[in-house]
Amino acid sequence: MSMLVDAFGRQHRDLRVSLTDRCNLRCTYCMPHDFSEWIPGDHLLTADELLTVISVAAEHGITGVRLTGGEPLLRPDVVDIVSRIAALPSPPRIALTTNGLRLPAMAQALREAGLERVNISLDTLDPVRFKRLTYRDRHADVLAGIAAAQEAGLLPVKVNAVLMRGINDDEAVPMLRHAIAEGWSLRFIEQMPLDAQGAWDRAAMVTADDIFALLSAEFDLVALPTRGSAPAEEFVVDGGPATVGIIASVSKPFCAACDRLRLTADGQVRNCLFAQDETDVRAVLRDPSLDQAAVRTQVAERLGLSVRAKLPGHGINDPGFLQPARPMSAIGG
Repeated sequence: MSMLVDAFGRQHRDLRVSLTDRCNLRCTYCMPHDFSEWIPGDHLLTADELLTVISVAAEHGITGVRLTGGEPLLRPDVVDIVSRIAALPSPPRIALTTNGLRLPAMAQALREAGLERVNISLDTLDPVRFKRLTYRDRHADVLAGIAAAQEAGLLPVKVNAVLMRGINDDEAVPMLRHAIAEGWSLRFIEQMPLDAQGAWDRAAMVTADDIFALLSAEFDLVALPTRGSAPAEEFVVDGGPATVGIIASVSKPFCAACDRLRLTADGQVRNCLFAQDETDVRAVLRDPSLDQAAVRTQVAERLGLSVRAKLPGHGINDPGFLQPARPMSAIGG
């Protein structure tokens, strides 16, 4: 019987696994261009350690694993990790969130290893603006990565965009037109207080209502009737078949249906993106006094402890909310 049910009856089925906190872009809403506070290399979980946690989680109700970062494709053994997850006795579905830069060289190998689909971050269609936002001249490489994912059959290719007031919010309509033309599944995400520099400003945030208003000026949007635990509210565009998603993590929290649990690259379990507490499994995985059976038992216990300590919501809109000490790059999306 699954241990991964919290005090509010939420069954946890989705495990987000960060493979690294490093990234080859410097998106301004995520980290400063000179960021260097990386997790020490010897703190990162090995492939064997990752697989132990993932396999235990799968035995206790996890049915989907999303590999994240940082940029997960910077991890040299990422294809092997995907292959080993796919080879588990009851393998979870495997997805990956990436900036797409390394997909042209890796998409086919990842698909053959067992990866099912990808989410790719792209906040602008303008190469000049992309360079200004990321401090890297790699816009064409992201587009090539999206194309490579489509060609490899990593479908649907979900493209995630964060709109920022006065920076790229004029691209909502052009991005959706482009996504429909190219066969992307586009999702707009509210900017969240998870940046390394702590510069997030609620007043400057482009809200879900803002995004809906921008899109509705040009498109007929009809909400899909069911959502389940998905973070995005999906809308049929102009009668379909195209859809667009809006993720309103801040203005319209969907915590009541959350089924996600997170494992950081350095072996800490987090029951919420915005949690102030973590549960250490790295210490268990590296305890020389434990045999493999005991390690697995204790990992299961710690996953259960983390889930049962989960709060009803992330608390972003509470007066006493504090931004997590870790940035998004160190937590994993």
